[in-house]
Formats: sequence, structure tokens, C-alpha cells
Amino acid sequence: MTKPQGTDGQPDDAKRVTYNLASRIAQAKREHNVEANRASNRSPSDMTGMACGIRIGSEFIAAILVGAGLGYLVDLNLGTGLWGLLILLMVGFAAGILNVIRVVTEMNKAAAPLLHADLSPDADDDDN
Repeated sequence: MTKPQGTDGQPDDAKRVTYNLASRIAQAKREHNVEANRASNRSPSDMTGMACGIRIGSEFIAAILVGAGLGYLVDLNLGTGLWGLLILLMVGFAAGILNVIRVVTEMNKAAAPLLHADLSPDADDDDN
């Protein structure tokens, strides 16, 4: 018994299998494109806790070292003893604190808010 053939010379079963395969390939391509777009849209603020800590620490230490280095150079060139080093070390420390505040604020803005998070105080919290 022969299978009925369609207009292009293929049996109906073969056309159905080909269509099913083509639709599965198209679905896989769509899923791949969605995942590729999602991966490319990730911001640099999507870091692990260790990466955040290393970034914050390195920015803080770098600001202090730059201040101390500039202070040392000022002392060498002007012959002011250690006053340039001390003053610019404190300025570097303040700059490091500002860098840490800036980075943490940036990370908090980039963090996704918790869905269905009730951040209001409970009735039990008013007893204190």
C-alpha cells in the first residue's frame, strides 16, 4: 500500500515530520537568541559578593596609596618634612571613603528589588 503524496512529491508523513523538525529548530533558535540577549544585557554590577568586596577594598586602598604617593612627592620637591605626606594621606583616606560610598550606592541602585517584600514594620515592632 503506498502513501498518498503531497504536491511536492513527499508523503504526508514526511511533510509532517519535516514541519515538526523545522518548528523545533525555530523554537531552539528563538530560545538561543533570548538567552544571548539576556547575557549581553547583564550589567557589570551583577557581581558576586567576593567581587564586590574586592572592588570596594581595592578602590579604598588605591585612594589611600595615591594620596600617600602624592604627599611623598610633594615632600621631596618642597622639602616640607612629612607634612605633605600626612595631609595628602588624610585626603586619600577621605577620597577612599567617598569612593566606597559611591560604589555601594551604585550597587544598591542596580540590585533588583525583592518581589512581594513587605518592608513595613509589623504591629509587634511598635511595642518597643
